[in-house]
Amino acid sequence: MALLRQEVEPDEAGLDARALGRLDRHFAREVDAGRLPGFLVAVARGGRVAHLTAYGHRDIAAGLPVEADTLWRIYSMTKPVTSVAALLLVEEGRVALDDPVARHLPEFADARVYDGGSGADVRTRPAAGPIRVRHLMTHTAGLTFAFYHSHPVDALYREAGLDSSVAPGKDLAGTVGVYARMPLQFEPGTQWNYSVASNVLGRIIEVVSGQPLDVFLAERVFRPLGMPDAGFQVSDEQAGRLAELYGEKEDGDGIQPIPGLPLRGRPRFLSGSGGMVATAYDIHRFMELLRRRGELDGGRLLTPETVDLMTSNQLPGGADLRSFGSRPAHDEPGNDGVGFGLGVSVVIDPSRTQSPSGLGTFGWSGVATTTFWVDPSRDLTVQFMTQLRPRRSHTVYPDLKRLVHEAVTPVSQSSPR
Repeated sequence: MALLRQEVEPDEAGLDARALGRLDRHFAREVDAGRLPGFLVAVARGGRVAHLTAYGHRDIAAGLPVEADTLWRIYSMTKPVTSVAALLLVEEGRVALDDPVARHLPEFADARVYDGGSGADVRTRPAAGPIRVRHLMTHTAGLTFAFYHSHPVDALYREAGLDSSVAPGKDLAGTVGVYARMPLQFEPGTQWNYSVASNVLGRIIEVVSGQPLDVFLAERVFRPLGMPDAGFQVSDEQAGRLAELYGEKEDGDGIQPIPGLPLRGRPRFLSGSGGMVATAYDIHRFMELLRRRGELDGGRLLTPETVDLMTSNQLPGGADLRSFGSRPAHDEPGNDGVGFGLGVSVVIDPSRTQSPSGLGTFGWSGVATTTFWVDPSRDLTVQFMTQLRPRRSHTVYPDLKRLVHEAVTPVSQSSPR
């Protein structure tokens, strides 16, 4: 079995063991207070894991602890994986970033843009230009999510039954067809709005490759990278390692089990936006691919230039998520100083970020409070895994970034070892 293991002592990797101890104790207190079920955190430098802690439970009622081989629903951390899969097709010349989406999915021809009104009185106009593949990867396509409750187009998504981004009873192809009938919230390429775009990208992968998304990812990404547990379902042998999903109670007093992704059996809807399950080892392998700019264990999956493009800001004029975001959904302090690449966020101005971050740091998070990032300036990779869908904003991510930063600070003036 592939297990993530600590490979070096923190000081060998230029990390402060006392600061890492503070990190562990901070999140252990969250578990002990009943605010988290359990967690796994791993910090690596130069590709070598220098800190690995598992604490608390993957299933509280059953008394099952978090372990190195625990399986986690990673939700939106699926999006960067889908982007890597699409970039494989770009490198092969089968897709181009500037391809109109309608070249591969004709239902997106003749897209229309919101022009006023609401409900049955919504007015639309023809889009000035096509949705392009790069718009999907940068979340600038004009698509949205039903849960924002901030725009008349969001309401149309809810009326179409897209509350969870899945059209009732439909697979990926059918659901994407429903997206295509929705008006765009804005002209493609003119704003950033986190959306269902990665599901559309996943459908393009299916059409171009001639394979279901789960098969393509297994053959072209997971197998070459040695990610043995990553996928869209769990087998009978894996099921005992899957962490329970929890949500905050309505009164804010503790957490309770809630339904999660239906991973037992192959799902009808293969979500390139949020359908994956993985272990910490799998995520470490994926981060290593990106840290090493497309190469791992002597095998090359992507060119360095492609990874550099993926992990650099693609928003026009060097804009960040707050200034280019579709307001009010993205007008929040956490988006200051952070741009967006092809499937990952990218720090473009560390002086303006809410939490300490190195220039060029990239990564993404999932709705169950999982996250990863790669900091090229410090040759650092970090992941945090738990299974909590919060009802309100929480401090897990900023606390984690601050505590990791404190562990690196003592050697931050010299080159990473």
